[in-house]
Amino acid sequence: MIRRPSHLVPLLLLIALVQGCSTFGPTRSVDGDVPLTRPFTELNEDQLLDVWVELFDPGELPQDEDEAMGLSMDIREAEARYLPEQLRAAMERSGYWGAVRLVPRDTAGSELLVRGTILVSDGERLELEITALDATGREWLKRTYQAEIEYPRYRASGLDGGDAFQSLYNTIANDLAEVRAELEAADTKAIRRVAALRFAADLAPDAFTGYLREDGGKFSVVRLPATDDPMYRRVQAIRDRDLLLIDTLNGHFSNFTRQMERPYTEWRRARSEEAEALREIKYDALKRKALGVAAILGAIAIEATGNGGNAAASVLRDSLVLGGAYAIKTGFDKSSESGIHREAIVELDESFSSEAGPMVVEVEGETHELTGSAEAQYAKWRALLKRIYVSETGLAVP
Repeated sequence: MIRRPSHLVPLLLLIALVQGCSTFGPTRSVDGDVPLTRPFTELNEDQLLDVWVELFDPGELPQDEDEAMGLSMDIREAEARYLPEQLRAAMERSGYWGAVRLVPRDTAGSELLVRGTILVSDGERLELEITALDATGREWLKRTYQAEIEYPRYRASGLDGGDAFQSLYNTIANDLAEVRAELEAADTKAIRRVAALRFAADLAPDAFTGYLREDGGKFSVVRLPATDDPMYRRVQAIRDRDLLLIDTLNGHFSNFTRQMERPYTEWRRARSEEAEALREIKYDALKRKALGVAAILGAIAIEATGNGGNAAASVLRDSLVLGGAYAIKTGFDKSSESGIHREAIVELDESFSSEAGPMVVEVEGETHELTGSAEAQYAKWRALLKRIYVSETGLAVP
């Protein structure tokens, strides 16, 4: 049963007042500074759910050539691990949650799972589709969040070391905190039980699948293992080991994010500046061409009136033709100048992409280099854990 406790009404009203965003709906536009809401008093541990934030889906690049200039899937892949770290950090700072971790996509065992897809990310605009599900399969929210930073504001932002789109991450965290406020103690307990059993069923399906019922993506507990069940105790120990190793990998991931933060911020700022300059050049070029065409049309009109033989009219006509031709030429010159800015953005793209290097981790005294995309690196990490589990426990790997 889920209800809204009366003592939480002031908190929810405060959340609605401070966010400065549009009302809840499929798309939420974030404008201005949105502070991160925090509980008035420290929450008890039994009220806290652990959160897994999945690495984001990088999405697709724009099909429009102008919108896609300077963007690449290399940058998107890097953003798919950088952006969820910003959301993870915001949720952790809020004080509404237990441990908040980054995990690969489709990893079983979370109490609350947050997924994201990058719809737009070009330095000036950020648009994310966010879905949140708890272990029972209940959808907390599915919403698109979007924010836009104009270059003058962008140039001034981030001087304190914060992310230019921090308000967007804060808004997502605030929305999730509002849903969490609706949970009763029984809801939290049920979510935790289902999460533990889903992890057990994923690791040892033959032994634990029968403890859960799944109906249309919704999970409920059929029965609980005995408190002295040795297999369940072993799985719990493995789960603790898994979380510890994920925490270790999260430390490497956070270090990577810190190293990436400065070049990524500079890339965003520079690309925003280049994009604005490109728009100004296009507008100026179009204006010059329009003036040139207007001048030539004026000359044609003079000729059509039959005044071309008049000396003054002839001079005006010739001046309009020459001036119009020159304006059109300078307009095309301005258009070609935009290519310089395109090249600058591509160069920034390549420079940033070179910062996204592999991560090196140590397991049981052995050093392993995790390469490839973020998802591939996590997959290799999980494979290492599976091998360790097999050697230590003898459990069959599904």
